[in-house]
Amino acid sequence: MITAICSGVLVLILVITMIVTHTIIKGQFGRGSYPDVPTADLYYHDYEEQYPRTPISFLSGKNRLQGYIYGAENDMGLLVFAHGIGGGHESYIKEILWMVDHGWRVLAYDATGSCESEGEGTVGLVQSALDLDAALTYVENNASLSKLPICLMGHSWGGYAVTAALSFDHDVVGSVSISGYAEPVEMMMQFAKVAMGDATTLLYPFVWLDEHLTFGKHASLSAIDGINQSNIPVLLIHGTEDELIPLRTASVIGHAAEITNCNVVYREIDWKGRNGHSTLFRSAESLSYIDKINAEYKQLYDAHNGSIPAAARADFYEAVDKETVNRPNEELLGEIHTFLTDILKVQ
Repeated sequence: MITAICSGVLVLILVITMIVTHTIIKGQFGRGSYPDVPTADLYYHDYEEQYPRTPISFLSGKNRLQGYIYGAENDMGLLVFAHGIGGGHESYIKEILWMVDHGWRVLAYDATGSCESEGEGTVGLVQSALDLDAALTYVENNASLSKLPICLMGHSWGGYAVTAALSFDHDVVGSVSISGYAEPVEMMMQFAKVAMGDATTLLYPFVWLDEHLTFGKHASLSAIDGINQSNIPVLLIHGTEDELIPLRTASVIGHAAEITNCNVVYREIDWKGRNGHSTLFRSAESLSYIDKINAEYKQLYDAHNGSIPAAARADFYEAVDKETVNRPNEELLGEIHTFLTDILKVQ
């Protein structure tokens, strides 16, 4: 009798823990969106007169994703871009347009649950690879796009995607992963450890099970497996001070010992002693200017006791030189461009 009661209590605890784990994880993957208040960021509407784009859409699972073709007149190659979580592809509009200016036709899209695309939320860390698989399937069935050599470029959530999706055996000739993670469950545990410390280890079975219930056979989709199976040239870029996806643990480079693909190039960047996750894309001039703007914004924040009126916030950002804030790291983009064009030369 006592044994049965204890077993029942244990089962109840496990079920409750599983439900709580699933609820917490689901809450971390809500919809991604662009800011609805003034910021220093630039988006496509700031460049639409100079850079026409062609809308496209395709299904990823049950959700229809919205994408665009930039630089439709370019025929050097097709660069499929996968964005990071929390926003959409326009969060990287300067990098996308830089690639267009250098001869690339770019297909960029908003992933599941992001900005213009369907989906109640972004689902999880594996979803970006599934969305990229859907995008590449769209390319292969498009008479115009399928004629071009296909390269991939992605950041963070997208950095994982452009390596893990190589397991789907699409005709991709080269890939560039920036600030990507290697294994979704490992990355989930890394996030949890920041909040809970070493006690997080006890949650591993529940996180693992939740990922498998959510993504089924794709739950263990690995960046390392994709790189090794494809055997194509892959450029892995990661910031040495990345605090979100630590270089030596959760990053793809952190798993270098497991990579057997001899066509992989590793690039570690110490970017001005900063958290080099998203700041890798900023120029040195941009970073210095952002420091100045942040100091001025703090003064405004303090002057209003932490509650800046909407009009004052709008006036502040109206005075900001947004082109300088968003000036891209052309040295990094040039390195990516050279890596990919060198691949095209031998095709």
